[in-house]
Amino acid sequence: MQRSNDRSLGDAIREFLHSYHLEDKLNETRVIQSWGKIVGPMVEKHTQGLYIRNRILFVKVDSAALRQELSFSRSKLIGELNDEVKANVIEDIVLK
Repeated sequence: MQRSNDRSLGDAIREFLHSYHLEDKLNETRVIQSWGKIVGPMVEKHTQGLYIRNRILFVKVDSAALRQELSFSRSKLIGELNDEVKANVIEDIVLK
């Protein structure tokens, strides 16, 4: 018999994350972790120093040609990264 205050572990964790405002940081970490899956291993090998500040993903790229190529597909990357984590985490990408 279930009590009325029983809830699943997943619900309890989501409530904990929400009450301590940790959802955004968790989603930002998921975006950074999914970078390699979205762009592929070749591009991931030439990128480093990913971080998010004020809903902007900053990516350091070691190739000017790759930086240019990624800038052309910036909006597609934003959409795919946000879709991957099922949240609107980033609004822009800055390639350095």
